[in-house]
Amino acid sequence: MEMSKVYYTNLRTRIGDNLLQKLERLIKTAGIGDIDFEDKYTAIKMHFGEPGNLAFLRPNYAKTVADVIKELGGKPFLTDCNTLYIGGRKNALDHISSAYLNGFSPFSTGCHVIIADGLKGTDDVLVPVEGGEYVKEAKIGRAIMDADVFISLTHFKGHEATGFGGALKNMGMGCGSRAGKMEMHSAGKPHVAQELCVGCKMCTKMCAHDAITVADKKASIDHNKCVGCGRCIGACPKDAVKAATDESYDILNRKIAEYTKAAINGRPNFHISLVMNVSPYCDCHGENDAAIVPDVGMFASFDPVALDVACADAVNAQPVLANTYLAECDHEGHDHFGTIFPETDWKAAIDHAVKLGIGQKEYELVEVK
Repeated sequence: MEMSKVYYTNLRTRIGDNLLQKLERLIKTAGIGDIDFEDKYTAIKMHFGEPGNLAFLRPNYAKTVADVIKELGGKPFLTDCNTLYIGGRKNALDHISSAYLNGFSPFSTGCHVIIADGLKGTDDVLVPVEGGEYVKEAKIGRAIMDADVFISLTHFKGHEATGFGGALKNMGMGCGSRAGKMEMHSAGKPHVAQELCVGCKMCTKMCAHDAITVADKKASIDHNKCVGCGRCIGACPKDAVKAATDESYDILNRKIAEYTKAAINGRPNFHISLVMNVSPYCDCHGENDAAIVPDVGMFASFDPVALDVACADAVNAQPVLANTYLAECDHEGHDHFGTIFPETDWKAAIDHAVKLGIGQKEYELVEVK
């Protein structure tokens, strides 16, 4: 089998040639123009950053990608799904406000922001996972599934549950609705934090299985009736309905691969990862620690698996920066992410994605000047 090509450009510039021009040259050389964008709705899946975090990608990069898509005749929009946890992106209104706060407005990027799973994170589509071992039907944000073309634009960084956050994490976890995220994180079912519940019965209206009852202004969930769909989580105005987070990291990573398969299967897709500001934790945090390695460069490929492997290899080849979280760890071997989060198993997502036919680990790195 021929190796997948991963295109790469470093972050060096010269007078008259800036990083945005290099990004445009990179994705065009990598073949984004081979996709038929003419009058096609194009989802650009990215992470807008939690308020307080400054490691997320600058909106200038999103604008460059959107401009190329418009030049090719497409109709791009920036998108993400609401978060499972409490924060600045748990519903569409807060999510859009957070995106605007961090610079992702139609005026700065040239395209609109659409939160794919709707106002409360309940607007999803059940998508069959071909070859899925853990997920038979993924719960993907509706606007993402409505798109004709799928582009991922990823900030490559560390992650406390998946080792690193790359293209697979951006797509798999990121495209899941709130209920989908619960499915990936949990083998169990949601429960009610009684001290937060006010007995409003919004969860009972959402439950299709009569699993929730309210007594003395406190809701409770009958796990014998509950099917674990997670829609009550999005319905609760007080964040009293909590998801279990009991799934092991290796199974979590495999579920992410299966959700990725659901999100991109059967339509044109292309993937971009920027390896810069490599913070140890996800951009979902309301803060960002110092970058653990020097900035590396920009990568693009039609193969998201090869792309993740190439980015991980590039980071692991970098020296450890002083006065960082990584420098404080007992470093073993050549796996920076495994050193920071030894309990995670990022290779599980890669291997499972290969098994699912999403891509391959072997790649040819093609440098773009």
